[in-house]
Amino acid sequence: MSNFHTNRSQESLGNGPCVVLVDDEPHITHMVSRKLKQCGYTVHTAMDGQQGLELILEVGPDLVVTDLQMPYMSGIELASRLFSSEKTRGIPVIMLSARGFAIEDQITELGNVKSLLSKPFGTKALIELIQSTLSSDDGAEGLCA
Repeated sequence: MSNFHTNRSQESLGNGPCVVLVDDEPHITHMVSRKLKQCGYTVHTAMDGQQGLELILEVGPDLVVTDLQMPYMSGIELASRLFSSEKTRGIPVIMLSARGFAIEDQITELGNVKSLLSKPFGTKALIELIQSTLSSDDGAEGLCA
């Protein structure tokens, strides 16, 4: 059994769209979740792919942001599991990677991976990508510029 309940955060602000952020680098989850909360998003975080999958099944987010390389389950495996389930197939995924050029072929087969953002990235660029992804999926407008 994982340390699922001790290594995740369900703190959130606002009544905006729900985002699950999965990354094993605490400074990234802290920085991104803080900015998303300031923009009115509901944010849940997990430290690895397995915890992320459990959290996604629990909260049913509007969007998932996940790192590619993580312990226990990679971001590609996480996206693949989400895409293979009828319940989670429609959740859009944004993939973060320090080696984006090397994985584009792998993620094109997954219809739920909407974008690939290379590390390092700015939070503003990620927020804009989240907003445009959510807008294209349901017609909603962005919360924060």
